[in-house]
Amino acid sequence: MSRLRGGASVFERGGAGSPLWGRTDAAVVATILLVTFGAALQVARDRETVDGPAPPGIRSVPPADLVQRAALSFEAVLADLYWIRAVQHYGRTRLSGGGAREYALLHPLLDVATTLDPRFDAAYRLGAVFLAEPPPGGAGRPDLAIALLQKGLASVPDRWQYLQDIGFIHYWWLRDRDDAARWFQRAADVPGAPWWLRFLAATTMTEGGDRAGARALWRLVRDAAGDSWMREEAARRLAQIEALDALDRYQRTVDRFRVRTGRAPRSWQDLLAAGDLSEVPVDPTGTAYELTPFGAVTVSPRSVLTPLPDSGALPARPAG
Repeated sequence: MSRLRGGASVFERGGAGSPLWGRTDAAVVATILLVTFGAALQVARDRETVDGPAPPGIRSVPPADLVQRAALSFEAVLADLYWIRAVQHYGRTRLSGGGAREYALLHPLLDVATTLDPRFDAAYRLGAVFLAEPPPGGAGRPDLAIALLQKGLASVPDRWQYLQDIGFIHYWWLRDRDDAARWFQRAADVPGAPWWLRFLAATTMTEGGDRAGARALWRLVRDAAGDSWMREEAARRLAQIEALDALDRYQRTVDRFRVRTGRAPRSWQDLLAAGDLSEVPVDPTGTAYELTPFGAVTVSPRSVLTPLPDSGALPARPAG
């Protein structure tokens, strides 16, 4: 087993003919058998307690520190076993019938697995998804998901993926684009993090309304870009932010006309004739803005700036 760390060196010392076999190696084998039996017994207990929703207050998982003290040198083996139990509990609960599903043991199992092996990447990242997913597909506890990933960061501070995952939890499940952008930016600041994290942070800032922060990030990307595509894309994003600012200004002009005249302007010509504008407004690419019959100012669909960042849009989740 690739994750078996604690007892490997003992078996390398000699076989059945070695003087150590009757003492150390026999004790190791007995410990492995005891751990295996204990795990099987615990799984059997789980079948009785987690096939359906767990009654309030029921917990069949011992505290993580207690398991760690009892693990001897087999933390990695036990971490694997508790991770398997967490996956079984999640899958069994998700597939169980009925509308009310509880994942009462999920976080305790993940806590034990990651305490036994503080660098257990899959337990942190997949476990966070299991916890954050809303019921009935998951535990509906994004707070516990974030706490689990922060526990991983405490062990591996340069793991930018954990910072990215916390950002996605804030984005998808907590619908907090400001906090999401901050976490994406923290991930981007980790040495060796991929360049697209700055794009993601800047885009999220724009959607959250922090145009000043997004503008600063896009300028940083543009100035540090190593190829023409990145520079052009950063320039386009900066032009989009400029267009968003302009739309706000022209919309206020349209709204003042509506208040003054009691109707929406039929075209830009109404605003030109009224002296509210001196010329038809254009976006940073030179394409005229459009004015709908209902008095809404928009970017033309012919403009290369379309579509503008939208507060309802979700970014595609990158792999990794």
